[in-house]
Amino acid sequence: MREYLLTLCITAAVTYLLTGPVRKFAIVAGAMPEIRARDVHREPTPRLGGIAMFFGLCAGLLVADHLTNLSEVFEKSNEPRALLSGAALIWLIGVLDDKFEIDALIKLGGQMIAAGVMVVQGLTILWIPLPGIGTVALTQWQGTLLTVALVVITINAVNFVDGLDGLAAGMVCIAAAAFFMYAYRIWYSYGIEAAAPASLFAAILMGMCLGFLPHNMHPARIFMGDSGSMLIGLVLAAGAISVTGQVDPDVMKLFSGSERNAVHQMVPVYIPLLMPLTIIAIPAADLILAIVRRTWRGQSPFAADRGHLHHRLLEIGHSHSRAVLIMYFFSALIAFGALAYSVNAASMWIVLGVVFLSAIGLVLLLLPRFTPRAPRWAERFVPPRYRRRRAGAETEAAEEAVVADGAAEERVPVAAGVSGVNGATAIGPRSRTR
Repeated sequence: MREYLLTLCITAAVTYLLTGPVRKFAIVAGAMPEIRARDVHREPTPRLGGIAMFFGLCAGLLVADHLTNLSEVFEKSNEPRALLSGAALIWLIGVLDDKFEIDALIKLGGQMIAAGVMVVQGLTILWIPLPGIGTVALTQWQGTLLTVALVVITINAVNFVDGLDGLAAGMVCIAAAAFFMYAYRIWYSYGIEAAAPASLFAAILMGMCLGFLPHNMHPARIFMGDSGSMLIGLVLAAGAISVTGQVDPDVMKLFSGSERNAVHQMVPVYIPLLMPLTIIAIPAADLILAIVRRTWRGQSPFAADRGHLHHRLLEIGHSHSRAVLIMYFFSALIAFGALAYSVNAASMWIVLGVVFLSAIGLVLLLLPRFTPRAPRWAERFVPPRYRRRRAGAETEAAEEAVVADGAAEERVPVAAGVSGVNGATAIGPRSRTR
């Protein structure tokens, strides 16, 4: 576990430290498109955050290759090299799209090629467990088609949900945490070495997202762009493919004892079929709804609009930060809820605790008029928005707002070359159009 934690921290540190220079490079390179009709942010914001995330991935794999226990993953399996090859290709396509906005069909072809590169190097689904049937071996063509389909669906699902500051990185980080707990248990509890690559991929993915999130939280100073969203989608799919199609359920030796115990013990076998679906449940639902909605209107499935789930949360009155938190809690509730079926009694309370807290947080956030307030003795330790208003505070706040508005009108516009809130004024004056 310590080596996984070290790999996660190194990946997060490299991603975090490189995001700042990458932001400056994106501004100089002109990867800072104008605001589109479907965008939520108010100022042009640089993209290409995926560059820092990719180098974080490379650093994580490099460190893991030199650690005592994790180095065996590289010696016994070619999956880390397959992941790096596919990630490099999809990252390059994403960088070109962030700069030049290439055609959607070209990106789709690139995603399929990246998946094919991983298949050629051994990262593919070999068999799947089916309830009532058992383990079903797949032919080479069946495994290849299923692998490519899972990679493409996951990449586009993550790409579709990347519409609010910090949304995609946070949701994927939560999903990767749940997936790591599952894959690590398969490797540690059952002693199945084939699950070690999936655990490594999940740890590195968490590091990539955690390192990028401080720069991407609202208001975001940089976007990950397609170079980042497609990259983390591919890494997420690679972990799911590794533990789903490479780990033989028969190795777990779960078919002993009474029928009741066998049914209970067989749950972890079928979790690999459910975990990839629960991990991308919300992005996949958003993807399906978007395709149906656009096709019903006679538009291309790849045409952009403002009908995504996060857009709808904003339209019904939720703030940007609250909409993101709602999506976070939804992801945690689904991912850890599915994980609860695969853990033993010793770890069950931890997972159920996460599920319970996620449900409570989700209910509180969905209450339209709920605003948390700190007790009076703790007001000095919390931000002003969480303090209780006293008599006459509303009148004073209104008067201060009027004075602030009048002062804002007399301010001199920000000059070109001066950085603003999101860094959007680094190449031009701040726009007054909202």
